[in-house]
Amino acid sequence: MVVICPKCKVKLKVDDAKLSSAGSRFKCPKCSTVLVVKKPAEHLRKVLDSTKVLLAHSDTAVLENARTLLQDQGYKVITSPDGIDAMVKALRELPFLAVVEVSLPKIYGFEICKRLKSRAEMKDMKFILVPSTFDKSKYRREPVSLYGADDFIEAHDIPAMLIEKINKLVAMPEEGPEKPQAAQQSTVPAPETPGIRPEVPCIKPEIRPEVGQPAASAETRPSEAKTDEAIEKARRLSRTIIADIYLYNSGKVMESIKNGNFYAVFAPELKEGQKLYENRIAQEIRDRGNYYRDTIEEFIAKKKKEFKLDFLKK
Repeated sequence: MVVICPKCKVKLKVDDAKLSSAGSRFKCPKCSTVLVVKKPAEHLRKVLDSTKVLLAHSDTAVLENARTLLQDQGYKVITSPDGIDAMVKALRELPFLAVVEVSLPKIYGFEICKRLKSRAEMKDMKFILVPSTFDKSKYRREPVSLYGADDFIEAHDIPAMLIEKINKLVAMPEEGPEKPQAAQQSTVPAPETPGIRPEVPCIKPEIRPEVGQPAASAETRPSEAKTDEAIEKARRLSRTIIADIYLYNSGKVMESIKNGNFYAVFAPELKEGQKLYENRIAQEIRDRGNYYRDTIEEFIAKKKKEFKLDFLKK
């Protein structure tokens, strides 16, 4: 290894075999400064755990059904109700596979897939996306792109097809360097280096005050809890609508956002979504805020930010 003398800044080549973990003493040949050089700790590669599966879905019924199926197959199941929680648990638990809802709260499922796949320790992780179609009779074709995911499954097909899809992914030959056998795989935390903090995913949820909402009290009244649930339903439906539009028209969506004419290009789809939103969400909730429009604006803002980051990388 090569070390630099802190006094004269000369580079010294040191034989690793002569180093110890406690530290070995060397004298700089130029300025005679005595250096204590420690043998570097071996960095253990994080390995995905072949016994763990991450389930991320906002619908508790879908979550529980899928968890039962997987536990019956002997998998250790990690569940998550939103995108931020899913990201944190994936990085901590290192599951070999994730079943992720496309329209998850806080971070969309396809964004989770893209972010995790970009990390060296997660690049071999398998992903199955669960599209949240708001009109099952309309979307009977495969999505245009899976955004790095390996497969997709409709929520209503999970009981009959999930295990089959997972078995196919497990049996797929891996590309690149040979991977450890299942019996050798385990979750190994990276060693900490003194003075250096381990990398932690910088993910912060956006917190927006609700229009007309009173400050939270120590005890939430039943009526307030019911209202909060209705608001979350409005947001979930809005995410589902915009996720559908993106999943099945991704190229067109990205181009229209770049050109600043998203609302014009997708006027028919947005109008249809608005009608569905008004039919399913009570007027009382719609009066509290335009959650449908807010969700669309947040989605567009995220995509614009991605464009800017991609431009800066070039």
